[in-house]
Amino acid sequence: MVPLRRLLIVAGTILGVGLVGYIVSFSYVVRAGTVDERHTTDAIVVLGAAQYDGRPSPVLEARLDHALMLYQEGVAPIIVLTGGIGTGDTTSEALVGKRYLEGHHIPATALVVRPEGRSTVSSMEAIARWLERQGLERITLVSDPFHMARLRLEAERLGIVAYTSPTRTSPISGSLRGELPYYAAEAFKVPVAWVRSWR
Repeated sequence: MVPLRRLLIVAGTILGVGLVGYIVSFSYVVRAGTVDERHTTDAIVVLGAAQYDGRPSPVLEARLDHALMLYQEGVAPIIVLTGGIGTGDTTSEALVGKRYLEGHHIPATALVVRPEGRSTVSSMEAIARWLERQGLERITLVSDPFHMARLRLEAERLGIVAYTSPTRTSPISGSLRGELPYYAAEAFKVPVAWVRSWR
């Protein structure tokens, strides 16, 4: 029988390593959220968020407004909208985003709807397929700051040259209390994305 003391040492070591790993991951997520890259790319990609009866939620609206600003600055000639149809909805997040930007005088020819994704992974995979068909590879990713670390890892996994430009006007970003649960959750998700990117 293994002595109790040895079991406690092993358990303590595992917990300690796990805690250090989580702190490193959390720090990486926070740091990635501060990076705003305004390089010229082929397309601006907006990650989806909730919509309500055809209207973007405040979170989605903040992402769309940021993409609009980047488009007006000449970062890319195309805005790609992602996000599928949520439970109980009849319209995709991507289509709601397109209509919102059309209402802000972005021509329909500059807007691409990719509504296949219901998650970060599936949305990025849909973007990768679209980029391959179009012969494009450089994109600017727009989402909330907490999302940027995982988006970058997914882009690397899919062979996409991606730059990040997080919105600063999202209601989630308004306070530490509001942001903290999202950063904490992403710190668990990022190691999984990192493992996926190295397969």
